[in-house]
Amino acid sequence: MNFEHLRALAAIIDEGTFEAAADLLRISPSAVSQRIKALENSVGQVVVRRGVPCAPTEAGAVLLRMARQVQVLEAETRKALGNGVSSRTVTPVAVNADSLITWFVPVLHDAAGWTDTTLDLHVEDQDHSSRLLRQGDVIAAVTADPAPVNGCRVERLGFMRYVPVAAPALHRRFATGAGVDWPGMPMLEFNAKDDLQRQVLRSRGVDRLPPTHTIPSSEGFLAALRAGLGWGMIPESQLGTELADGTLVLLEEHAHRDVALHWQTWSLESERLNRITASVRAASLRGLRTTGRGRRTAAPRRP
Repeated sequence: MNFEHLRALAAIIDEGTFEAAADLLRISPSAVSQRIKALENSVGQVVVRRGVPCAPTEAGAVLLRMARQVQVLEAETRKALGNGVSSRTVTPVAVNADSLITWFVPVLHDAAGWTDTTLDLHVEDQDHSSRLLRQGDVIAAVTADPAPVNGCRVERLGFMRYVPVAAPALHRRFATGAGVDWPGMPMLEFNAKDDLQRQVLRSRGVDRLPPTHTIPSSEGFLAALRAGLGWGMIPESQLGTELADGTLVLLEEHAHRDVALHWQTWSLESERLNRITASVRAASLRGLRTTGRGRRTAAPRRP
């Protein structure tokens, strides 16, 4: 498992093709192919599924993870040896969409001052975050899963509170003497895995879905709520003055859901990894709740 062979594997997965990897490494496509063949011969297994884009096999995912670790440690070793300021190292991190536009923003401000690091953010939900950690696509992830991926360490960050809101006109149309016509009022979902709205419906005995619109964007989700397209669960930290100025109304006081978030990283002693962990931890202390209520036992899907 030659370092150059591992570097070629990482480049192929990052760039998607052998040709693009060759451009990145400043070698010929033939040389890239030879390095991958040598790597496959050394481990006795195919490591890359040829396609567009290329993808790692199960064996390739194990090696890709090793390749990421080698890249991080190599850059820090060069700096420790006194070769001046090391070149920028790509730091791939997975984060859910709602976190990215709320409490995670201070991490971006911190990263702006890191002259030796570039961020490669993967916006993924909880299930994909775990998969990305396992196969080496990312070195750290914000996830709703408290169980550490093999070879990773995990710490709880806090809770994001989601509240049910709607535009005033929509609320008036579906208001009843007992509260809200939950089975009839149109609903928003982030994607097919977003279970937060359905949790609220189930807790109120609603067993059939109302008309449902899919809005796979955190910013678009809020815009759709303002437009009256449907009601939905929105992070309270994403709301500005909408409730105070009447742009949106809270449908029920006690229908919120608290989503526990965790930070998983490789179990690797790295200055860069420790630095981003410290930044994420500080941002979560400022932007997340420390206790939660009304959350379900299984991990919610939106993160």
